[in-house]
Amino acid sequence: MRHVLKKIEVKPTNIAERIYETVKTLPEKTASEVLDFAEGLKAKQAEGESIRKENALAVLAKYRSRFTVGKFNREECYDR
Repeated sequence: MRHVLKKIEVKPTNIAERIYETVKTLPEKTASEVLDFAEGLKAKQAEGESIRKENALAVLAKYRSRFTVGKFNREECYDR
């Protein structure tokens, strides 16, 4: 009795795997362009997050004098 093994094609399950499967068939120069593009997107996203954080901190600083900060007592919180 002869056993025949079937080749099962495993499809990528997430976006990173799909990108990898696509890029690995590209020429090195083209794959490098894809990498540069992805790194550019990552840098742009980090820059946007930094700007949003700075804006949020500026808003908080604007209202800082209106609030006082004291030690938090959990028991007092429950007594209200």
